[in-house]
Amino acid sequence: MKTLSFESFTKKIHIKASKEKLYWCWGTTAGITSWFLRSAAYVSQGGEVRAPEAFIQAGDEYTWMWHNWDGKEHGKVLAANGEDRIELSFAGDCTVTVTLEQKEGAVLVSLEQGNIPTDEENKLKIHHGCSNGWTFWLANLKAYLEHGILLNETEFDLRGIELSGYEFVNM
Repeated sequence: MKTLSFESFTKKIHIKASKEKLYWCWGTTAGITSWFLRSAAYVSQGGEVRAPEAFIQAGDEYTWMWHNWDGKEHGKVLAANGEDRIELSFAGDCTVTVTLEQKEGAVLVSLEQGNIPTDEENKLKIHHGCSNGWTFWLANLKAYLEHGILLNETEFDLRGIELSGYEFVNM
């Protein structure tokens, strides 16, 4: 049995959608902004900004911006096979790996965030914060693809609430 630790976590969800649609949701600017981000930009190793429908490639750099948070996440696409696996640098030196596995009637989406520093601040901010965040965002992806609704907050501005990222479940 795999042991739990603060160095990594895994979140999984079955989603009734095709692997192709799910890969598009993770692997294109148009896809990832349809359910997850306010904006995203991917820049190739040659300095070209990827078109909204173009698939990301290993070596691309990205900038992500969320609704209700003024910060930006910058990282690199470490792997993208065009079918069922994407790996990104995230939250500093962490990695996020998304894999898609066809099951009967659904796709199992697995997200693993690893290389998390284990000091007390990062246990709280990255392990606890990201684990909670990814749980919500995977549920949001399922709601979007299976029911055509988004659960994240876009109507109310939560940026002025100091702990909004920790207290609101639909940040």
